[in-house]
Amino acid sequence: MELTPSRQMLRREFELESRCDRDFLVQSLAASLIASLGLLANSAAVVIGAMLVAPWILPLRTAAYAILRGRPRLLSQALLTLAVGVASTAVLSAAMGLLVGLPIYGSEVMARTAPNLLDLGIALVAGAVASYAKVNPRTVSALAGTAIAVALVPPVCTSGLLAASGQWALAGGAALLFVTNLLGILSGGLITLALCRPELSQGLRHRRLSLASLALTALLLIPLSGSFLNLIRQARKAAALHQVEQAIDASLRNETITLGQKADLVGLRIDWTQNPPLIRALVQVSQPDLPTAKQVAAVQQFINDRQPIRFRLVVQRSLVDVVGPESAPNPQTPALPARPVPPEPWPLEPPPPPPPMPENVPAP
Repeated sequence: MELTPSRQMLRREFELESRCDRDFLVQSLAASLIASLGLLANSAAVVIGAMLVAPWILPLRTAAYAILRGRPRLLSQALLTLAVGVASTAVLSAAMGLLVGLPIYGSEVMARTAPNLLDLGIALVAGAVASYAKVNPRTVSALAGTAIAVALVPPVCTSGLLAASGQWALAGGAALLFVTNLLGILSGGLITLALCRPELSQGLRHRRLSLASLALTALLLIPLSGSFLNLIRQARKAAALHQVEQAIDASLRNETITLGQKADLVGLRIDWTQNPPLIRALVQVSQPDLPTAKQVAAVQQFINDRQPIRFRLVVQRSLVDVVGPESAPNPQTPALPARPVPPEPWPLEPPPPPPPMPENVPAP
């Protein structure tokens, strides 16, 4: 029989998780410092460490429990604890951004400025796992993985750093990611607690706050869908452009004499921002006058005849000297003598029959 915590024990544990005590403040400040430093250093490993230290998911799942149980005081305490952590993190990260003053941030910061539907899906699953780990003690080890999967502290730190540098649009994108994770975890926790605890299932259908939380999460589909569709369009465009580049590169190497045989094609890059797109081909040649402008024009026409759009080709020549000593050819290898065929181990003809037995032999 599966062991589950009783109602009284579950209530006491949620009340403890909602408190804004010294442990919560120390862990929040430590997570904020680690995340801010990791974002400034553009280190994914350091940011992951901040996710493990952050305790914000505890008051957030307590808020889900308080909504289902209809306990506004516990809900207010949990949200106040979470607000203290968020506010202190935002102020601390903004102060670090002003102190360091980086003009450009790395990929770890920019990756948290454009949330989409995938982030909401991750947050929903993470909230469900976090709440399931609470009502099923045997799965408590899943809480660390949940903290890594969905991040609450890094988006707030990202927003603070970008706001300190005056990049308000990107800071708003990071804030949207935090709201997405927040409501996703809350909604996932509401649904999971209602499914796992029969005494909480009524609260999901009849509590106004639970319906409001789910409605707010549904409203996030509007901005997140646009970002998700834009992500798909960019991925498809990048794949199509990569295929075109591969086709042009293969045709130049295998089907043209100018760049395939008389010159060594080292690299090829296409500038898609120009109209028509500009192909920059880097070749190594041993003759400084090859390929000529006429040959390049012929290769450009060769490319345009095989592509749906027109391109402009520019060839950058790199002169190389091929040196090496002369060497006499190797003498022809003499033919090896024919290998003798060994005789057959058995005779090809059958042996003669044995002599007949003598007849009328007298008895002794």
